[in-house]
Amino acid sequence: MKRVFAVRHLAFEDLGSIAALHEARGCGVVYLDAGVDDLSPRLEPDDALIVLGGPIGAYEDDRYPFLTEELRLIERALKQQSPALGICLGAQLLARALGARVYPGPGREIGIAPVELTPDGQVSCLKHLAPDYRVFHWHGDTFDLPDGAVRLASTAMTPNQAFARGNSVLGLQFHVEAEARQIERWLIGHTCELGIAGLDVAALREGLRQYLPDVERNGRSAIAEWLETAAR
Repeated sequence: MKRVFAVRHLAFEDLGSIAALHEARGCGVVYLDAGVDDLSPRLEPDDALIVLGGPIGAYEDDRYPFLTEELRLIERALKQQSPALGICLGAQLLARALGARVYPGPGREIGIAPVELTPDGQVSCLKHLAPDYRVFHWHGDTFDLPDGAVRLASTAMTPNQAFARGNSVLGLQFHVEAEARQIERWLIGHTCELGIAGLDVAALREGLRQYLPDVERNGRSAIAEWLETAAR
């Protein structure tokens, strides 16, 4: 990979802990701020695209017209088989670009909780989430599994927690990039959502302090393997 284009929807939901993985590979990182920057850069086949999270719906084109341009960017990356990673909202947009339906889920999943890996997931890069398979959830929407994709992980509430299509496309509903040292930014930035969800911020913070360092390390290992495989 020469460059990594990272589409960012919130300043504090950036590449976080996985930024160093790209730097170690000698990749230049280019942030594209959705709704502000031009989302039509020229992508070379050996460039990678990472679409990050955010609090909007992947189907809210009427409220956020830039989503149309963002979907075109994802479609271009998919067409030329560039490595493409979607995280949370990014996974939902990736699923939509692949023709799947995205819609509100039955409830919010926020905090540290385990996922269950499918047989495909157990031999994927997500095996690095072992031994307890805890991840950092922060989402309310979900999506159908895209045609040609394989399901890698599920929860009781959200059957499609992770999917892959070939070696180059990976969608994750959960966050592998969130850094433990920066988590207060999330609690401040999403205070309205936490209030609506009726969550106890102190209890959420305690759970994150206890488990997020291990979750962060395991997630970074998973993405390191995916990058190695996707770059071949």
